[in-house]
Amino acid sequence: MKVVIINKSDSVGGAAVVARRLLYALRRAGVDAKMLVMRASQPHGDEIEEYGNNLKGRFFFLAERAEIFARNGFSRKNLFKVSTARTGFDLSNHPDVVNADVIYLNWINQGALSLDCIDKICSTGKPVVWIMHDMWQLTGICHHAMECQAYRNSCGFCPQLQSGSNHDLSHEIFDIKRSLYSKYRNIHFVAVSHWLASRCSESALLQNRYVHVVPNAFPIERFSCKRRNGHPAFPADKIVAVMGAARLDDPIKGFDILIKATEALAKRPEAERIHMVLYGNIKDRSLIDRIAVSHSYLGPINGEEAIARIYQAADIVVSTSLYETLGGTLIEGAAAGCVPVTFGNSGQADVVEHLRSGYIAQYLNPESVADGIVWASQLPLSREMLHQSIAERFSADAIAQRYIALFKSFL
Repeated sequence: MKVVIINKSDSVGGAAVVARRLLYALRRAGVDAKMLVMRASQPHGDEIEEYGNNLKGRFFFLAERAEIFARNGFSRKNLFKVSTARTGFDLSNHPDVVNADVIYLNWINQGALSLDCIDKICSTGKPVVWIMHDMWQLTGICHHAMECQAYRNSCGFCPQLQSGSNHDLSHEIFDIKRSLYSKYRNIHFVAVSHWLASRCSESALLQNRYVHVVPNAFPIERFSCKRRNGHPAFPADKIVAVMGAARLDDPIKGFDILIKATEALAKRPEAERIHMVLYGNIKDRSLIDRIAVSHSYLGPINGEEAIARIYQAADIVVSTSLYETLGGTLIEGAAAGCVPVTFGNSGQADVVEHLRSGYIAQYLNPESVADGIVWASQLPLSREMLHQSIAERFSADAIAQRYIALFKSFL
């Protein structure tokens, strides 16, 4: 079986890392898999090929951003929170696409592939597996709809464009996607969580399509659950709770809820035993000072090994995100033996089962988050059990086997 994975990059962004993990896991399982990337960060063997790191690729990227900029009243606000896929490379005649049995579309925005190119690829009749890392395939142009539900109809009045028109850019791209999806039954959509699949069932674009659920692959083998003491930023006599994100004060991450949860926690006797550790970028450093319990800030952390060392020296992993398509920090933390504390309104529910593999707090309730941290601080769960549960569901080799079974069913 020949599988070609198409992605924008081999390393930039979480989706690229996930695609690379899947590529090598498929190859370990005996699948003839290859990845085509618009831009490669480093030389690779035959398994990864670059197709568009040139002036043409730069033009496609800038042309898409320019249209969004113009249609948003020349405002940079939300410029990278929406995509149109009007521009991109045509790979329908690429030898690896022509020879593939299955074509796997990963993250193809920002000039990598256009919707017209995807139309041509689908016209071959081959199975096209399109993974959904966010909501873009079920909306007009946004990657995360937030509170907007216009995708249930046909988009328009897009809040991320500050639009006052029902026939704005979001509506135009929605109609293009509707036409594409209705033409081809060989497009197989895969969501990374049941929550994301449930959003598809509400979308006018995908409500009549079956959406498979296969989570992202994680390098579970790099996360030992053996407790490691002696991290320089962690007090040796404290229960350590960690929250990390690419950007901590991104509104989606709910940092204000974490602050209020620590304020609630500070009023309890258990607070003396708990130390909060934060990592990731943050625009407003003064927010760190508002954490009401003992805490430290590590700044941005790059690399899986560095992140694994943090979790190995910790006891709890916390996420107060308003929603997550899956919940990568929870998976990584639990793989290292940390007890997860989070909300259960979105993809996190695929990771954590309340009181069995973590704590599900009441949505948007800081007091409930504090309850969860106290519960987790009592170390009610085995680190080995947490690691094994995550490995069985999210390791790259386990995910590769699920995809192999899926590919075979399409063939």
